[in-house]
Amino acid sequence: MNPHAKLICTMSLLMGTTITVSSNHWVMAWTGLEINTLAIIPLISKPHHPRAIEASIKYFLVQAAASALILFSSMTNAWATGQWDITQLSHPLASTLLTTAIAMKLGLVPFHFWLPEVLQGSSLITALLLSTVMKFPPITILSMTSHSLNPTLLVIMAIASAALGGWMGLNQTQTRKILAFSSISHLGWMAIIIAYSPKLTLLTFYLYSLMTATVFLALNTTKTLKLSTMMTSWTKTPMLNATLMVTLLSLAGLPPLTGFLPKWLIIQELTKQEMAPSATTMAILSLLGLFFYLRLAYHSTITLPPNSANFMKQWYINKSTNTPTAILASLSILLLPLSPAILTVI
Repeated sequence: MNPHAKLICTMSLLMGTTITVSSNHWVMAWTGLEINTLAIIPLISKPHHPRAIEASIKYFLVQAAASALILFSSMTNAWATGQWDITQLSHPLASTLLTTAIAMKLGLVPFHFWLPEVLQGSSLITALLLSTVMKFPPITILSMTSHSLNPTLLVIMAIASAALGGWMGLNQTQTRKILAFSSISHLGWMAIIIAYSPKLTLLTFYLYSLMTATVFLALNTTKTLKLSTMMTSWTKTPMLNATLMVTLLSLAGLPPLTGFLPKWLIIQELTKQEMAPSATTMAILSLLGLFFYLRLAYHSTITLPPNSANFMKQWYINKSTNTPTAILASLSILLLPLSPAILTVI
């Protein structure tokens, strides 16, 4: 891809995200989302492969439909109340329409069908952007309107997302699809708590982005797209694969790793809100995710590839240490002891 085009797309992504996050008016928020969508499409279709073109078309159609629904929702609210301010969303129909539109943007069940296909058709770095950066503006809009959303609808969608994300990830062999279903499952955890504690949703999103970025960058270093490739990658980069295994366990939410913090806080908050059955259901459904994260960890470090000879066929990659991956991996594993400091911030 032309460096100038790549620079324009990256700057547009940053600008679109900033406009949406900092806006109070519905039209400005919608404009930012549109800039984001138009900036990511060249990055998805960059490989010129039929799967990449298909992924970019699917992504464009879903995002265009979601943007139209956001406009319709804001106009319905403005017609009924005379308000274009994002925080003044008080009309019930507008609130339901907005929840539907944001669910389409994020990939929450039952609007999740596009996410695994689009991630599978993208490169690993583009899939990382789709899983983290592109989800930040819609989650910000949800947090700004959290006081007027329908909690029952959000809880149903959240439990369905956690269940489907767990079940569908069990039999996948492609790493990008596994991470797409992992994303759907984590979005369920964010959606269930947003009506009660928007700051906790944002904290969950930040930590999820941190851990997912580590996993995608590690997979990109070894160019791992399938589980069968992952089985042989440990001979090339043993330390990176060991770090990847611990990060995957953190993503699964095992203590004493970073990923345990958001799940612990969400279950605690749900119990305070007298929603113990929902908290129990989410905790049980997270075991499905734990299974396929363990499967990934098993393939990355414990499995030996079938080898007729007695020597290693793969040589070490003589690359310098990737500093961003090292920093992100450290944060993905070691943040739990800092939870008192994190809690004072939120």
